[in-house]
Amino acid sequence: METRPLEDRRAQLKETLHERGMRMTPQRQLVLDALLELAHATPEQVCRQVQRTTPTVNVTTIYRTLELLEGLGLVRHTHLGHGAPTYSVFEHQHVHLVCHRCGRVDETPRAVMDELCGTLRAQHGFVLDASHLALSGTCQSCSQENQ
Repeated sequence: METRPLEDRRAQLKETLHERGMRMTPQRQLVLDALLELAHATPEQVCRQVQRTTPTVNVTTIYRTLELLEGLGLVRHTHLGHGAPTYSVFEHQHVHLVCHRCGRVDETPRAVMDELCGTLRAQHGFVLDASHLALSGTCQSCSQENQ
């Protein structure tokens, strides 16, 4: 997880918005703050976090804001299984390891995908964005239960 102070991260996100011709509206700030605080969250989790301070914000506003921020490259989403996507700020890069048996989600550094990224590029000309993705499998605990 990013270790820069929260205020520095907020300032960087605001600057990035301005560079892209957008302003930091209160709703955008609330959504980005929620994601910075939660690290990963579904739109519904973001909404609950935002509603702690601003109860009038509805989930439709959250979805629209997340879509806009993703289009600007400030946030990204991934699917950790069935259900709603999980969002995080763009700079938060790692691979999710999702156990399809118990639902456990672990994180591992993005660098574990370097060899695969190189192979895909060399053999297929395909450039994989491995900065925030989910791999499905069986966690260590569930694997040991099957032995």
